Amino acid sequence: MTTASATESKPASPAIEKVTLKVDGREVGVPKLTPDWQGKLVPTTMLQACQIAGVEVPHYCYHPKLPVAGNCRMCLVEFGLPAMGPDRKPILNEDGTPKIIRQTLPYEPGTPRGAIACATPISPGMEIYPNSPATKQMREAVLESLLINHPLDCPICDQAGECKLQEYSVEYGQSQSRFVEEKVHKPKCVDLGPRIVLDDERCILCTRCIRFSKEIVGDDALGIASRGSHNVLTHYPGKPFDNNYTLNTVDICPVGALTSKDFRFQMRVWFLKETKSVCTSCSAGCNIVIGSREGRIYRYTPRDNDAVNACWMCDYGRLNYKWIGREDRLKHVLRRTAGGKSERTTWTTALKEIGAKLKNTAANATAIVASARQTNEELYLLARLGKRLNALTDSVPRRGEPDKLLLQADRNPNSTGARLTGFLQAAAGSNLRKIAEGIQEGRIKTLIVVGEDVTKHGIDASLFSRLDLLVVSDILPNAAAAFAHYVLPGCAHTEKRGTFTNGQGRVQKFMKAVEGPEDARPEWEFLCDLVFETTGLDGLASIEGLFNQMAKETPAFSGLTWAGLGDAGVPANSLNTA
Repeated sequence: MTTASATESKPASPAIEKVTLKVDGREVGVPKLTPDWQGKLVPTTMLQACQIAGVEVPHYCYHPKLPVAGNCRMCLVEFGLPAMGPDRKPILNEDGTPKIIRQTLPYEPGTPRGAIACATPISPGMEIYPNSPATKQMREAVLESLLINHPLDCPICDQAGECKLQEYSVEYGQSQSRFVEEKVHKPKCVDLGPRIVLDDERCILCTRCIRFSKEIVGDDALGIASRGSHNVLTHYPGKPFDNNYTLNTVDICPVGALTSKDFRFQMRVWFLKETKSVCTSCSAGCNIVIGSREGRIYRYTPRDNDAVNACWMCDYGRLNYKWIGREDRLKHVLRRTAGGKSERTTWTTALKEIGAKLKNTAANATAIVASARQTNEELYLLARLGKRLNALTDSVPRRGEPDKLLLQADRNPNSTGARLTGFLQAAAGSNLRKIAEGIQEGRIKTLIVVGEDVTKHGIDASLFSRLDLLVVSDILPNAAAAFAHYVLPGCAHTEKRGTFTNGQGRVQKFMKAVEGPEDARPEWEFLCDLVFETTGLDGLASIEGLFNQMAKETPAFSGLTWAGLGDAGVPANSLNTA
């Protein structure tokens, strides 16, 4: 067998055709074509060329993931083109360089005017002047027009600190207003839908929300009504703005026109600590930013990742965080006494006692039910524990109605991870009946439950009296915890670090945003201790070390490292995710 084919070099990727132009006098090579909001290759625009050159061009209506509208005019820039003679050949200067015709101040008849950079394609030899006096004058004029009827209520606006009108007014606007007439007053505090409040006075008619709803979500629910300075954003008559992605319009609104009812007047954004994380509401694994302050979570917002969720997330996942701060959280390590009462104990005592009992457990007499909402690392540790005890393992499936954009039918964030780590040997839920029958028949005497209320999934509470050992770890109280010999309080994903593997096989890490309550510990921490007490395996004192150890022993994660995951994650080995 020859190995020549294996050593042949791969064909080189086709060269990207570039256009040479100048941005503020600096020569830049820019791709002739770039992907648009649908991923189709279209001519590169002046705005994109400036971004490549590292020069900011202010804009409102433009968004890289939406169709171009070109209606705010904030991205107007002065530019120049090579002069052409009657023979359609470039006219040259005395030094042999192409002669460039550009606009000047005051404007000269016949010279190029300012162009909207978001919609004007580049051409060879073009010169763009995003910081020239003419460009500055155009920006000042556009901002003056936008601010004529805009209310001066920045101190009470929910968008303060994230408002592009506020930022651009400082950077590019005039210091004083020449407007002395009465401003046009538009509707305020409009109930646009179940999760959105609209202030039409603040709207600058950029139409981002309209284009997002129509083109991305497929819900043509928003539009502009009336004319001239009395234009208002509104929803279709008699139809509230209500789909699973409405809160994305708050994210992309460049001003304070659209606000979230959930976050409105809750916290100033400059006080929030931002933590990179992953949504756990389904298997899509949308990248998010958690906004928190002093141990309290105030909001989730989407984080850019073109390989997963672009820059969007669904309302269902965005609002699924309030349970984390519930007052009835499990906060203490509990042990059931001989008299049947629960008493508070320490982690050290509980884990040593549990470990000692597991060592003496007969083979095939243990079952482990763990949630597919646990991390890869936790499921890996449970898989090792299950292998040591020859335990029957399973997870609870969760299904829901998917949509056509991001929300998946699998409501568990880590079903793929449960399989790849070896914890699940069969389809989720396929062993729950066997576990219940094993307890009923007396074959299973030890049950470990992590992150689930098994009484809701086929294992009746009446069976618990037949067990010699019932260990329950969870975040919120449940019926199984009420009968447990040991209750171990766990942490939500916002209170620990770890990784999930989404439905597409992408391994993504998330970071800790807030502390867990009182005695609650990340499950991977006490599982490491429990595995040590049971098997003697040691040396897994950090999440980084645990992930790297898992990657060495798990084919699907082979070659991966915690540091190598980055912020966007990486695919698990494709040969092992099928």
